[in-house]
This record gives sequence, C-alpha cells and structure tokens, in this order.
Amino acid sequence: MAKSPEEMAAAMVANLKEKTGKSLDQWLKITGKAKLEKHGQIVKMLKADHGVTHGFANLIAHHTLASDTVTGNKDDNQLVDAQYSGEKESLRPIYDALIAMVKKLGSDVEISPKKAYVSLRRNKQFGLIQPSTKTRVDVGINIKGEKPAGRLEASGSFNSMVSHRVRIENKKEVNAELKKWLKKAYDAS
Repeated sequence: MAKSPEEMAAAMVANLKEKTGKSLDQWLKITGKAKLEKHGQIVKMLKADHGVTHGFANLIAHHTLASDTVTGNKDDNQLVDAQYSGEKESLRPIYDALIAMVKKLGSDVEISPKKAYVSLRRNKQFGLIQPSTKTRVDVGINIKGEKPAGRLEASGSFNSMVSHRVRIENKKEVNAELKKWLKKAYDAS
C-alpha cells in the first residue's frame, strides 16, 4: 500500500537520527544558528557543511522555515500571544488548560513555542499545540502503534511531525482521555 506524502515525511523524521546522527530538534538548532532565510541556502549548507543527503536536507530546511528558528529573537511569550490574538483570542483558555496538563506529565517537559504552534518535548518531540482555526485548537501527539479511534485521529495532512491529532473546541475537552494519550507519548519520548 502506497504511503501518503505526510506518512513518508513522518517516516523520514522518525529515521533522521539513525540516518544522520542527529534528531530533528538538533538539526533545527544548527540551522537556527546559521540564520539562513531561504530554503535553498539551508539545503546547500546542510549538504556542504554536514554531509546530509538531499532528501533529509530538504526535510530539515522545510521544518526550519516552519519552526521560526531562523528568527529566534522573539520571546516565547510573544510567540504564544501572537498565536492567540485576534480571531483566535478566545482559544487562549484552552491553550492554558493544555499547558497546565502537560506540565503535570513530568518535570522534564520542555515547552517550546514556535511561530505557528508550541512544541512539547522531552528527549524528543512528543506533541504539539496549534490554534488551527478561530474555533479550534489541534493537539498533535506522537504515539506510534496506536490505532486512530474516536477523538484520536491520524494526523494526516495536519502535521508530519506527529502521528495523531485531537481537535479541541472547548476547555472541557482537555480531559483525562486526552491526558492518557499525552502521557503515553511523553513516556515513549
């Protein structure tokens, strides 16, 4: 059965450390320090300076530009405030409830705001929080081997860095069921 482009990208991210010696987060730190602003420049630097193959360099460059590591000067609070401004301002209580839940998973949880989402990490990214529409926050979760069911759906085209997604439209949906999935992802990371 042929894999979708999103599934192929997710597989590449999963294999990145084995194939290149570094995780995506480690590569994002390297490309962020380079402060290159164009996709082609990042690909060229990764290939020339680090011996990364074209496919992986392309993947890393894509994630670099999507993650806001290039402009890394912005304060984390400003990034989150920008995500939950304007039409999405009413979603901030959902975000705050999610962060409170995530912080209870363990003292080693790293909450890392990006331009469009907030990355949740331990040893590697186990989830993300993104205000996707003016009425919904999407929680991306990395739980390989878990079959999509009910609220827990396959990530599909949502984000190739996670395996599943849960759509949240009100604070009541930040519940024990969601915590169970996040805890499973946290434990596996």
